[in-house]
Amino acid sequence: MKMTSRRGFVVLLLVVAVVAGLGFLGFKLAVNGENWATLRANEHLTEDGSFIAAGHITDRNGEILAKTENNQRVYNDSERIRRSTLHIVGDTEGYISSGVQTAYKTQLIGYNHITGLHSLIKNGRGNDVKLTLDSELCAVAYDKLNGRKGVVAAYNYETGELLCSVSSGNYDIRNKPSSEEIAENKNGQYDGIYMNRLIDGLYTPGSTFKIVTAASVIENKKNINDWEYICEGETTIDGVKVTCPHSHGKLSFKTAFSNSCNCAFAELSEALGSQKLTATANEFGFGESFSFGKGQTEKSRIDLSEAKNGDVAWAGVGQYTTLVNPYHMLTLVGSVANGGTAVLPYTVASISTPEGRVVEETVAVSREYISPDVAKLLKEMMRFTVEDNYGDWRFKGLEMCGKTGTAEISDEEEPHSWFVGFSGNSDCPVAIVVVVENGGWGSSAALPIASSVMESVYKTLA
Repeated sequence: MKMTSRRGFVVLLLVVAVVAGLGFLGFKLAVNGENWATLRANEHLTEDGSFIAAGHITDRNGEILAKTENNQRVYNDSERIRRSTLHIVGDTEGYISSGVQTAYKTQLIGYNHITGLHSLIKNGRGNDVKLTLDSELCAVAYDKLNGRKGVVAAYNYETGELLCSVSSGNYDIRNKPSSEEIAENKNGQYDGIYMNRLIDGLYTPGSTFKIVTAASVIENKKNINDWEYICEGETTIDGVKVTCPHSHGKLSFKTAFSNSCNCAFAELSEALGSQKLTATANEFGFGESFSFGKGQTEKSRIDLSEAKNGDVAWAGVGQYTTLVNPYHMLTLVGSVANGGTAVLPYTVASISTPEGRVVEETVAVSREYISPDVAKLLKEMMRFTVEDNYGDWRFKGLEMCGKTGTAEISDEEEPHSWFVGFSGNSDCPVAIVVVVENGGWGSSAALPIASSVMESVYKTLA
């Protein structure tokens, strides 16, 4: 009897051990299954370290940007499209970490926590990813950048769909530079080659920041429409000189914005003070990171904690130490277009099985930046700026609202060239951001690119 009891106890211990082991294995599988499935050592998934069993990646119109064919990962036939969509599509080696082929690797190979890689085995490839991008619009933006480093992005500010996103420099994924070429990089050709400047870039904003300053003035200064200023070409604030390219003469708040008068906005910023200007910037999302796909954007930065009055004056015109992320700036102008609420841009529209069954769809996220009243007045000012300064002929039919920026970065380098804006035409609810690194004046480099891309956007949506 005692022997039977001891045997029963041993069996019970074994059962407990087996159950505990299975439980531990199940837990580890749930936690690490994705990582195990996507190890590059899996020969049925990889060849020379590159994933070859992933599903198709297409643009919004079904144009194939990447697919698996004869155990090879192949890309669009057009070099313009391959280069212009590089940082969104990504590479298979993971150097472009924010690219779809890395960030959505699990979905592309069809891994499922319950069925594992059954879909891959059954269909010969994983799931397909459909993007919101229009690849031809991206190619137009790539052409207009003409080899210059920078970023161009446009999105539907009502739905959040990113229609165009180009980060330059880039390379042709069919003819990747060698690690030796990148390591040598004597002429700076490959600086930041793997970085998606839309989400990872940080730039001095120049006069595009006057949108934020203007919002702060509207929020904090009564009877702003009665305000007047005489620009003499320069002003001095606590011993710090602020200059304009020329004397603007007598200005209202609206014409000070339209003429991008540094002196006027320096005086307004100094009157606001660091706390109020910072508070408005924070309302707009400065200091925050935004979700983009499976990653996060860089945080736009403003720090006036140690700033003196002259520093605040320069910060108000987009200089000092302020840095802005292009994705964030795109949401900022999108919020002005959308009555104060930003619909955050996204680029993965849906994920489907090879049979066409949708397994995942992106739902846009919104957040309120500013009040509708503030947004309405900013929109009117940006609209007047295009009509009065840049010329409606650049944006025919778009009822364009916008702001250029010329961001000084050092005495030795040309300034960064900016344009941000949006169409007020309800048939084309699209906002755009353009940054040309060391491009010079915003009106000479970024503005013409925005004009060409928005013209193509209008033709595409009309």
